[in-house]
Amino acid sequence: MSVEHGVWHAPGRVNLIGEHTDYNDGLVLPFALPQGITAEAARRDDGVLELHSGGQTEIVPLEGLRPGSVKGWAAYVAGVAGALGEAGHPVGGATLRFTSDLPAGSGLSSSAALECVTAVALNDMYDLGLSAKELVPVAQRAENAYAGVPTGVLDQSASLLCTAEHALLLDVRSGLSSQIPLELGGFRILIVDTNARHALGDGKYGERRAQCEEAARQLGVASLRDVKNLGEALSRLKDPVLRRRVKHVVTENHRVEATVGLLKAGAIAEVGALLNASHLSLRDDYEVSWPEADAAVEAAVRAGARGGRMVGGGFGGSVIILARADTLDTIREAITTRFTTSSWPTPDYLIATAAPGAHRLS
Repeated sequence: MSVEHGVWHAPGRVNLIGEHTDYNDGLVLPFALPQGITAEAARRDDGVLELHSGGQTEIVPLEGLRPGSVKGWAAYVAGVAGALGEAGHPVGGATLRFTSDLPAGSGLSSSAALECVTAVALNDMYDLGLSAKELVPVAQRAENAYAGVPTGVLDQSASLLCTAEHALLLDVRSGLSSQIPLELGGFRILIVDTNARHALGDGKYGERRAQCEEAARQLGVASLRDVKNLGEALSRLKDPVLRRRVKHVVTENHRVEATVGLLKAGAIAEVGALLNASHLSLRDDYEVSWPEADAAVEAAVRAGARGGRMVGGGFGGSVIILARADTLDTIREAITTRFTTSSWPTPDYLIATAAPGAHRLS
């Protein structure tokens, strides 16, 4: 049953582990955050999207909407309407007013939250009857084709499919997913927003994806998910850059599997070592870390954290730290001191809890 208006929410996400594996048909393990983007939306039948966010207003006619025809933040929203139409689910228009408590550029997937809150609102207002899983490729199409960012499905899947108190184990190749209990006990996951802004549309993200595709081509496999013998694969690649990229993707998939095993066994403390290994791989093999992230992880571990790593596409944004709850004040102080010494802006801190995926509020 369609609704004329309402309020919807879609969360940001933290990817516990499994970075840059999604577009290689790999494994990811994100969970949704309470923070995200809220949309107050009303249906309209004049073929126009009227979009409001942060004092900005964009008017987008749906007629003639195509990839590349809308620029800036509005492309993520308009792209959802465009992708729905392409899939045989045309919508007639809407007024959407967005508010966010998720910092843009923090690596917590504000762009996917924007797409997903639009998708669930339009789905309900036009009674499209699409499931959350069916909305994932719609939101991804909006980001890839309309906003021009070649991401995989990690962010959209997390924003739409996650459940409270669980991480989402997603096998990107098969599309199968399962909910893994995220029981932290006396531990906490601390998000450190380094306040080094990033933008995935600047080309570096796309460059990494292209390198992975080229490595898969040279190895004669459909994707790097198919690499079974890492040593053999590395010996066949002549380009040292491609060797590093392959090493990260293959080992990161193994780290996801190991993390799931530890979570199921209730061994949350042991996940810290895997986070550290993931960060080093992202820094040295995938080369997407940045100085503030490296400093935050190092300072946190020296101050007693079990582990930490950068999250998101890289080149700026946030890191996550796994630590006992009673050590968080010491860890925050150590990171802040390290940033002050380097004359960097003071980082922002957030305790991460696993929240539900996109849904209607009222």
